[in-house]
Amino acid sequence: MHIYRNTDHLPPFRRAVITIGTFDGVHIGHQQILEQLRQEAARIGGETVIITFHPHPRKVVKGGEVRLINTLDEKIGLLTWKKVDHLVIVPFTEVFSQFTAEQYIKEFLLEKFQPHTIIIGYDHRFGQGRLGDYHLLEDFSERERFALQEIPVHLLNAISVSSTRIREAIMNADIATANELLGYPFFFSGKVVEGNRLGRTIGYPTANLQIGNPEKLIPGNGVYAVEVEIVPEGSSVLNEATGSEIMAPEIAAAGDSSGRLHGMMNIGVRPTIDPANATRSIEVNIFDFNGDLYGQTLRIFVKKHLRGEQKFNGLDALKAQLAKDGEDARQALK
Repeated sequence: MHIYRNTDHLPPFRRAVITIGTFDGVHIGHQQILEQLRQEAARIGGETVIITFHPHPRKVVKGGEVRLINTLDEKIGLLTWKKVDHLVIVPFTEVFSQFTAEQYIKEFLLEKFQPHTIIIGYDHRFGQGRLGDYHLLEDFSERERFALQEIPVHLLNAISVSSTRIREAIMNADIATANELLGYPFFFSGKVVEGNRLGRTIGYPTANLQIGNPEKLIPGNGVYAVEVEIVPEGSSVLNEATGSEIMAPEIAAAGDSSGRLHGMMNIGVRPTIDPANATRSIEVNIFDFNGDLYGQTLRIFVKKHLRGEQKFNGLDALKAQLAKDGEDARQALK
């Protein structure tokens, strides 16, 4: 997949079939839109082009906190996995948000992309005050001679419901529901940082993870069975001929679990070890692994929620429970 972050240097796409959206989660509803996109591109001999925005438009227009299922890098990896031809990441700025609906169509969609076909939902809104809609695009499509296809209403409703349910499920540790709606295991990445090394003294050394992006959703407190990848440095390479980036394969295989390490993860405040501490930590115990991971980045695929966070009566009780958690995690990951 080719990735573009500057709309002033886009190539001439071949019979571009375009859709527009945030695609947070790239979940099973989004994947149906991607299939519609691919089928139309194959029918006309064109290329699939997804237009998305960064930062999230809601953050620029309304301000405040945004909580995302995927970081931008994760979304790029998932769209690569789904074999999209081109991804254009549009910097969403105050200036861009002030484009009128007509400007948005003329100076952005038509001038930058020369679309053959635009596939969009009936409820898509764009331009200053969100005054642009599907009907305005219809008017332009007749004059400018591009095709316009509507995403079915039932699919749009399902996408909205799924996105909300996925976010709630992740925050409530309902990983089974989240993974079912995503169509792949929920994952996140973190850098391994220094911990208190207590896990090593009780036979369960852990990698303590620091999450770099505060907008990333993290599962609710508890113990989980997980798969782990050690992330190689550099997730994309520059194609000097086109000025685009091309994703390296390491981040693209969200559905391929071969080669991943197995382990268990605790998210919480560690009430047995440090009852006065209210700061959440993320600790991963990788089974049968003895390497040094400090400073490296791990990608964690959350497979199953094993239990909620508990306070135990001393370290011996905690060790006994960790032994059971390990057995449960290994069973879940078979």
